[in-house]
Amino acid sequence: MAQEKILICDDETGILIYLKKLLQSQGFVVETFGGGADLLRRLQEGDPMDADLLLQDVRMPDMDGITVLQEVKKLRPSLPVIIMTAFGTIDAAVEAIKLGAYDYVTKPFPKEKILSVLKNALEKEQLLQENRSLKSELGKPILQESIIFRSAVFQEIYDLTVQVAASEANILVLGESGTGKELIAGAIHYNSLRRERRFLSINCAALTETLLESQLFGHVRGAFTGAVTSQKGLLEEADGGTLFMDEIGDMTLPIQAKLLRVIQERDFIPVGATKPKNADIRFVAATNKDLEEEVRQGRFREDLYYRLNVINIPLPPLRERKDDVEPLVQHFLKKYSFKMKKSVTGLTPEALQLLCGYDWPGNIRELENVIERAVILARTQLVTPKELPIWRKQPQKIEPARPVQLVSLEDIERDHIERTLANTGYHKSRSAEILGISRKTLDRKIVEYGISIFS
Repeated sequence: MAQEKILICDDETGILIYLKKLLQSQGFVVETFGGGADLLRRLQEGDPMDADLLLQDVRMPDMDGITVLQEVKKLRPSLPVIIMTAFGTIDAAVEAIKLGAYDYVTKPFPKEKILSVLKNALEKEQLLQENRSLKSELGKPILQESIIFRSAVFQEIYDLTVQVAASEANILVLGESGTGKELIAGAIHYNSLRRERRFLSINCAALTETLLESQLFGHVRGAFTGAVTSQKGLLEEADGGTLFMDEIGDMTLPIQAKLLRVIQERDFIPVGATKPKNADIRFVAATNKDLEEEVRQGRFREDLYYRLNVINIPLPPLRERKDDVEPLVQHFLKKYSFKMKKSVTGLTPEALQLLCGYDWPGNIRELENVIERAVILARTQLVTPKELPIWRKQPQKIEPARPVQLVSLEDIERDHIERTLANTGYHKSRSAEILGISRKTLDRKIVEYGISIFS
């Protein structure tokens, strides 16, 4: 990950030396400039994007600090600028804030103060960049490269996903846990006409019935104990967009009935309210359960099942798409190597063979966890079988069953009574208590089975 670059512009040599030493000790790349003209020349002649933040004095002999700020904002509008000022020039610093500076610090400033302001400015700019990136991607269809696969079987799933995304039909995504159902739901949304509206998701199995109802429908103030304010539900937040309901098979029957009304009537009533609200929502549901069997058992409403199952997309488990293991491994290697700042670039042939031969009962989620662990433990650029926990999960040999000697229930009972009597020192009352029978019954069994009493 590239180090963040800080530009410092001040006519005081001592300030430049102090700040450069301080910021370099914190891992920043630093460039210093003794005047506004040098700074602007650097931005004009070099790459203006090759900087993450500017620390600039408000008063410099060659150019007025406000003028410098205005020119900087023309060259790089999004560059965070922190103004350094003395007590006598605070008014100028305030003017700089109005012109787009992020903040100002007053000289002399402790290092904790300047580092805190820098950190806040950089974090804010990072968030703004992420938002800009998301907005630029909004409206673009999800490309095939966004979903990692190579196999022909998953190519058919991907093609079906893109095809049905253009419709307004509700969709049911079926598959085992960890097969990527939420990723498919996201692809449906971002390839649909609703892509400019919100995509929200909820796990129906993770919440109690009361909490799930509140999260879905929202509530008004005073609707129940603890409802001190009104709260919008996901149905209201997702209006015009897509709501993904994971583990729909775990939803209780009362909530199923209320959800059915939303799908049929296109409206809902928040908890504790009396007036309905509109709900223009496309529903994508997912489950690892057999909903047809749930319907037969009376645990899932048949009418809701048919409302959700207009189109279903069955996701194959990873063991049925082994050709996708290698590209998924490479994807997760890059992800976690970047995250952990390590140079793990691949696997040894033995490690890859081990991964491709494993059945992956936890599917893609298990594969991701295995690769994350491998990157953490890897000591070289290549992952070896030693870093993979699955090498221990070899099938165990099943010993052939030994012949069983068949005996009658009477023989079993007689043997059990004899063992109990022997273990209690032939104490009849205690033995009867352990056996769960009366003393009288025990005496009868002793006579019936001809058990010898030696005490």
